[in-house]
Amino acid sequence: MKRAKIDEQNRYLLRLQHDFRRAADIVTDALMAFEEVDAVAVIGSVAKPLWQEVPRFSEFRRAGIEVWHECKDLDLAVWITSQHRLDALRHARDLALRDAYERGAGPSTASHQVEIFLIEPGTDRYLGRLCNFNACPKSKPECLVPGCGDVPFNKRVEDFEPHADLLASATYALLYRRGAGRVRSALDLPKPDDPAGRPARRASRQRER
Repeated sequence: MKRAKIDEQNRYLLRLQHDFRRAADIVTDALMAFEEVDAVAVIGSVAKPLWQEVPRFSEFRRAGIEVWHECKDLDLAVWITSQHRLDALRHARDLALRDAYERGAGPSTASHQVEIFLIEPGTDRYLGRLCNFNACPKSKPECLVPGCGDVPFNKRVEDFEPHADLLASATYALLYRRGAGRVRSALDLPKPDDPAGRPARRASRQRER
């Protein structure tokens, strides 16, 4: 496989993470308006410097060629003191992403690509996820998971158990905290060694959810 094609794929994967980080800033700005939102942090692969792996793309997999990890979505941890306005949070996220894209100020990240993990302040206890549907319940198979919708628009994912390190990146990827305001932009989060997009060295494989 030609080096130019590998470089092109690496640039695409870096740009994908960059776009998710732009989306993180956009959604965080929208959620800051809610008094019950105590803090927001990026979690998952979007928060990390990308690492190299043989991807799922068949052409690269057959050749055993490593490229940067593919970020499939954006995960945000949101510490929240009350769940009484989850539908309003969902609407604010969706509207902010759509408005930014239409103004040319944001990427084409779809709202369902932004997963919001609801976290209890003080205990860091996982409470559930913000539902992407516009009604609760929505009469979808996902709505049949035990506990889903007991709190309106709090989604339960079947067989999901959060890893102990779910919030590990919050130590450096916290974007907002009430009382302190904006802590940082997601665009300032760690990047791979080589800004041009070509792997500078073999990175250790990191476990991803």
